[in-house]
Amino acid sequence: MEQFVHFVAHGIEQFFQYTAFANLTIGHLVMITVGLIFIYLAITKEYEPLLLVPIGFGILVGNIPFLETAKLQIGIYEPGSVLNYLYFGVIKGIYPPLIFLGIGAMTDFSTLLSNPKLMLLGAAAQVGIFGAYMIALWIGFLPEQAAAIGIIGGADGPTAIFLASKLAPDLLGAIAISAYSYMALVPVIQPPIMKLLTNDKERRIRMKPPRSVSKTEKILFPVVGLLLTAFITPSALPLLGMLFFGNLLKESGVTKRLADTAKGSLIDIVTILIGLTVGASTQATTFLTPKSIGIFALGAASFLIATAGGVIFVKVMNLFLPEGNKINPLIGNAGVSAVPDSARVSQTIGLKYDPTNHLLMHAMAPNVAGVIGSAVAAGILLSFFMG
Repeated sequence: MEQFVHFVAHGIEQFFQYTAFANLTIGHLVMITVGLIFIYLAITKEYEPLLLVPIGFGILVGNIPFLETAKLQIGIYEPGSVLNYLYFGVIKGIYPPLIFLGIGAMTDFSTLLSNPKLMLLGAAAQVGIFGAYMIALWIGFLPEQAAAIGIIGGADGPTAIFLASKLAPDLLGAIAISAYSYMALVPVIQPPIMKLLTNDKERRIRMKPPRSVSKTEKILFPVVGLLLTAFITPSALPLLGMLFFGNLLKESGVTKRLADTAKGSLIDIVTILIGLTVGASTQATTFLTPKSIGIFALGAASFLIATAGGVIFVKVMNLFLPEGNKINPLIGNAGVSAVPDSARVSQTIGLKYDPTNHLLMHAMAPNVAGVIGSAVAAGILLSFFMG
C-alpha cells in the first residue's frame, strides 16, 4: 500500500512539473497581458484586426509555459515542432514576398501615375529608416542589427521581417512585433505630429483632382516600375518582383482569377501564418530582453521621424510650387507604407478642418509609393551588409 501511495504521489508530482503552472514566470504573465491587449485593441478599437488578432493570439500560444528540458517539441524554437515548421516561412523570408504579391494585386497605382511628384513623399518618409539606423548605431547595436531595426520606420511589417531575417535573425521577433504594433497604431501616433507641424491654412489647402489614367499606363507601370527599381536595388527583387507581378495580374485584365486569388485567399492564409508565428515568437524565455525593449523604443522613434519627414518635405516642396498646385501637407504622413491606414488618417484629419476637402485619393499616391520606397530602402541596406 505504501508503495502504491508513493507511486501515485510521484505521478502527481511529475504531472505537475509538466503543467504550465509549474513553469510560469513573471515574463510569461507580462507577455500574456500584451497578447490580451493586442486582441482587445483589435476587437474594440478595430486597430488592424487582421494583424493584431493573429499576433495577439500567437503571443498567448507562444507564452503557455512548458518544461523546456522535456523536449516535447511544442515550442516555436524547438526543432521538429509544428510551430517551428510554420515559423520557417518567417525566418527564411518566404512569407513577405507572398504578402507583397497580394498587396500588388489589390493596389491601384492610378493616383500615383496621375501626379508622379507625389512619389517623392514616399521617398521622403523613408528618412525614418535611416534616422533610426543612426540612433541604433549610436546606442551600441551592430550595423546589421541597426539596419534591420531602422526599417520599422517604413511601417511595413513584411519588409521588416524580410530584412531582419537576412541581417538580424536573432532580433526577428522583436522587430516584427514592433513593426506590426506601430502599423496598427497609425491612427494614434500620426495625428499629433501632423497637427504639430502644420497650421490652419496649410490644412485647408485644396488639391486639383487627379487626372484620368489610361489602361495602357496602368499595364506599363508594373513592368517599367520593376525594371527601374530592381535595376537600382536587385537585393529587393523578391519583394519588388512580387509586388509588381501582383499589380500586373490586376491591371492586365486577362488574369482576374489569379489576381483574385493573390489578393484574397492567398494573402489571407499567409497573414494568418505570419501573424500567429510572429506572435508565438515572443516566447518570454527568449524574447523578453533589454534589446527587445530597446527595439520597441527605436521603432517608435523611427516611425515618428518618418511621419515628420513626410509632412516637412511637403512644406518644403510648397515653397517652390505655384498657387493652385500646392500640396496639402496633411498627406505627407502617408509616405509610410501602412496601406491604407495612413491615407485614411490624412482624410480624417483633413475633414476636421474642412468637411468638403477629401484628401484620401491624393494621400493614396504617397501611400503606395511608400510601399515601393520601403522595399527599395530594404534592398539598399541589404546591398550594404550582405556579403
